[in-house]
Amino acid sequence: MKQHARDDLQKIAKVDQDFLNREMSRSQRLERWIDLLERSPRQFLSTLRETEFQPSETRAAMRTDSSPISVAFADPVLRAAGLENDSYGEAKRFFELTDHELHGIVCYCHFGETVNSAVVARSIRPLVAGRPPSLFARLRKALSI
Repeated sequence: MKQHARDDLQKIAKVDQDFLNREMSRSQRLERWIDLLERSPRQFLSTLRETEFQPSETRAAMRTDSSPISVAFADPVLRAAGLENDSYGEAKRFFELTDHELHGIVCYCHFGETVNSAVVARSIRPLVAGRPPSLFARLRKALSI
């Protein structure tokens, strides 16, 4: 086997150096999160307690080890795409979720102390298709006919 210097290999190899630095759409980020959760479908993950009752600053800082958010943060692709930590607020920002949507994914009141990662993946999947139009958007569309 012939030995080559790394620089020589990079000159002749067709490797996309920006692979990890690509921007991902909201749908792509959510799909990636689902894929990560489905890799270990029987893994039990910790939930966050009573997110809906916390002041917004406290809620944004909430985190726990082995949560659905920490599964996403452990992924180098999502970190390279801009996921900065495994807090509730960062997940809300990065995945472009509302408090209501993220609450349905990570809160204790829906699942108890722990939740199966496959269940979390199923709760994220409907969000990939996008949000349904708001009531006002539907009314505007109906009245503009």
